[in-house]
Amino acid sequence: MNAIQHRVQFDFEIEFSNGGGLQGQGFRLDIDGDDIGDAELIDYIVRDLRLLMVGPARILNKRIIVEAHKRKDALETGRLRYVDLSHTIEDGLVTYPGLPAAHVCDYLSRERSREIYEAGTEFQIGRIDMVANTGTYIDCPSHRYADGKDLSQIGPEDCADLDAIVVRVPAEVQAIDVERFRDLELRGRAVLVHTGWDRHFATPAYADGHPFLTEAAARWLRDCGVKLVGIDSMNIDDTRGKARPVHTVLLGAGILIVEHLRNLAAVPDQGFRFSAVPPKVKGMGTFPVRAIATLAD
Repeated sequence: MNAIQHRVQFDFEIEFSNGGGLQGQGFRLDIDGDDIGDAELIDYIVRDLRLLMVGPARILNKRIIVEAHKRKDALETGRLRYVDLSHTIEDGLVTYPGLPAAHVCDYLSRERSREIYEAGTEFQIGRIDMVANTGTYIDCPSHRYADGKDLSQIGPEDCADLDAIVVRVPAEVQAIDVERFRDLELRGRAVLVHTGWDRHFATPAYADGHPFLTEAAARWLRDCGVKLVGIDSMNIDDTRGKARPVHTVLLGAGILIVEHLRNLAAVPDQGFRFSAVPPKVKGMGTFPVRAIATLAD
């Protein structure tokens, strides 16, 4: 007996970031299950039509119909290589000036374990005392909003194996505005901002005049439907004042933030996947990650 299959029928309106737009009426797509969200549907349209420079988009008159799928999935295979984009966490590391240093030590040392186990058998159990904002870390909505999703509630699809793009910003630019993100393919992607500021990591210069995104840039990225935004700087917001508009805009839209990236010069502008997966901790809004770029070899 064949399982019931569904398709979605809808109209859409798309604006392009470099001008112009596109409309469609009565469009149909295969879907898994019996429902699909508007944001996911827009991502499908962009992929299926191979659209570029997609800005704000809207779904209209959506309805689900029972109808057999019209195509089969295709799998891509190939050899891969990995680029580490994370800072190393070590004893004494201060990531964010003013917050305490990480303390890495033994809970059970190898020497002590020899008194517990039989001869020739030894173990080490480590202990780390640190604030969540240590090393390269991810922010999820509960970092900013009391009712936002925490680390245990975000899905792997939100932070793993994301199509990614690197936006290169000259070293002399501090306030990174919306113009840096125009004429780029952004929707559904992890957008990683390369400033080169990681060269100052763990030094006093790291907090002095660091690059940051403007609120207008954050709103543009949100409206263009990005999946995640990362930066190799001390903070994605301007820390000279007390407002944090970029965190407010992005996390308010469910867009994850990764701060303190490194080594972005080692990856191409596009054509790679990005992962920054935290542990599944309930009640925590920020935590260190092993950020990795995956490239076809």
